[in-house]
Amino acid sequence: MSLSVHIEKDLGDFHLRADLETTGGVFGVLGASGCGKSYTLKCIAGIETPDRGSIVLDGVTLFDAGKGVNLRPQQRQVGYLFQNYALFPNMNVRKNILCGMHRERNRAQRQRRLDEVAAMFQLEGLMEHRPYQLSGGQAQRVALARILVNQPRLLMLDEPFSALDSYLRTKLQWEMQEVLSRFGQDVLLVTHDRDEAYRFCPQMVIMDQGHVVAGGSREAVFDHPQTAAAAAITGCKNLSPAQKNGPYTLYARDWETTLTAAEPVGEDVAAVGLRAHFFTPVEGPGENVFPLTDPHVNEAPFSVSVYFQAGNARIRWEIDRSRWAEYQGKLPRYLRIAPEGVMALR
Repeated sequence: MSLSVHIEKDLGDFHLRADLETTGGVFGVLGASGCGKSYTLKCIAGIETPDRGSIVLDGVTLFDAGKGVNLRPQQRQVGYLFQNYALFPNMNVRKNILCGMHRERNRAQRQRRLDEVAAMFQLEGLMEHRPYQLSGGQAQRVALARILVNQPRLLMLDEPFSALDSYLRTKLQWEMQEVLSRFGQDVLLVTHDRDEAYRFCPQMVIMDQGHVVAGGSREAVFDHPQTAAAAAITGCKNLSPAQKNGPYTLYARDWETTLTAAEPVGEDVAAVGLRAHFFTPVEGPGENVFPLTDPHVNEAPFSVSVYFQAGNARIRWEIDRSRWAEYQGKLPRYLRIAPEGVMALR
């Protein structure tokens, strides 16, 4: 798949400017609620119309404001899975799936495709069930079957697990991974969950306030988020305004300290980020070392967070509970962050 999206939309006090290019597989759009990622999907699907720009899928122009092209949703061959699955409650599973083939008039062809997707999604024994009789995972598979029976060129998933509790979310994520591997087509996944994005999406972009602020492989996006907004959405717990004060050093204003980075600090640096789990205990003061001042311990079932004072802000150190047992309740006096863990951010 080749998808090119370069669109703008004015929505009162919110301005969407979405720029992304994909080359196949499962591609992620990660961002907080309200950043414009779901609206971008609706523009690709043809449900909403951008003010400017273009959308091209596999060489076919779906939308081009300058050329006056705006294909109807039914012409775009794009499958869109809504957050609530949108199954018809008065129809059984069979009829819900057949709704996805409203353009296919050949009865034999309709039955063949129905049998194929029923087998693919393991729905053979559920065809007469109504949506209220289905589990969450079954309803999700029916919604996917209804989309994929029409053989779209692109499947778009809009926060498919957001309404689920943590146990069911994990279970359905595993099921979805198996489904997508059998599907073998290209997928655009929108999510606000960084773990979900990392698990599903080898390539991704991060959106913030209507704009794409970072992109690339999941490893590059998480290891080098580039901006403070991208660092925050990828889980960085410690952020401070910062300014460059040397080729490899910057001053963190909130923490009132100079930090050394492993890579040259750019002139446009505006912030610094430190991952909470990158700290290591040390014996005494030194480069990138913080004294553990006024510590406060917050315990969770599988991890422990220690908050300590640095300048006029607090920093979070996160440690696995298995390692926490090594300290036997006695905290170290100093913590160090390696230069490789210092993220200079725009």
